[in-house]
Amino acid sequence: MITIERKTKETDITLELDLRGSGRSNIDTKVGFFDHMLESFAKHALIDLNVTCDGDIEVDDHHSVEDVGIVLGQALHKAIYPVSGMERFGNGTVVMDEASVTCDMDLSNRAYLHFEMDLEGSIGGFETELVEEFFKAVAFNMPVTMHLVCNRGKNKHHIVEAGFKAFALALRRATASNERISTPSTKGVL
Repeated sequence: MITIERKTKETDITLELDLRGSGRSNIDTKVGFFDHMLESFAKHALIDLNVTCDGDIEVDDHHSVEDVGIVLGQALHKAIYPVSGMERFGNGTVVMDEASVTCDMDLSNRAYLHFEMDLEGSIGGFETELVEEFFKAVAFNMPVTMHLVCNRGKNKHHIVEAGFKAFALALRRATASNERISTPSTKGVL
């Protein structure tokens, strides 16, 4: 189990992650919709994830969502790099009713995010622009090359949840064990 703590004037976060877990989670960020997304991510990535976050949600949810992304990226970095005995590349497409979202991932140890999800407005009180902020924080702190694309959809809840689940599926596939691969790179290191 990897533990990362981050304390700033805006947030106080503790995150525990077991990459080879079973999908159990205990999430409390005080941002209900975000908690639901992180629970879905853990379940479908088959990681065990515990997150507590006390943030300045009286201002808005931005700092909490972004900082949890930072800490999750840091924990995944510790769990994955240097990449050895793993597939390295992973992808997944998840459908939820009318929504379809694809995540393609390369455990490259290089930060890049292509985010193509047209989200405007809010889901309940959750501002949808925070979805990109979260994934940017994960991608740049992990670091990972990731493309997250909404293929189609109308319902914002379905689109965002399919995105978190597609991220989970791509991560699970990229980190899958493969005994035939030592370091999956012609460079010899990732």
